[in-house]
Amino acid sequence: MSWVVLLLAGLFEIGWAIGLKYSDGFTRLYPSIFTVVSMAISLGLLSLALKQLPLGTAYAIWVGIGAVGTAIVGMVWLGESMAPMRLISLAVVVIGLAGLKLSSVS
Repeated sequence: MSWVVLLLAGLFEIGWAIGLKYSDGFTRLYPSIFTVVSMAISLGLLSLALKQLPLGTAYAIWVGIGAVGTAIVGMVWLGESMAPMRLISLAVVVIGLAGLKLSSVS
C-alpha cells in the first residue's frame, strides 16, 4: 500500500509543478490555490509512504515521478520539445526508477 501512496504523492507533485506554471508567480488566485493544495497533499502522502519505505528510494521515486510526469505533460499539453534525446533521457530515468523499486526490500 505504501507504494500506491508514493505513486499518488508523485502524481500530486506533477500537479503542483504544473500549477506553478499557471499560477504566474502566485499572482493568479485559483492556480495558486491548486498549487499550494497539491504541494500539501503531495508532501503529506510522501510522509505517509516514508513510514514503511526506505528514505532514499522513496524520495528518489517521488522526485522521479514528478520530473518524468511533468516533462511528459509539458511535451503533450504545453507543446514542449519531443526531441529524441529528451525522450531517451526520460526513458533512462524511468529505468532507474524501476531499478530502485525492484531493489527495495519494502
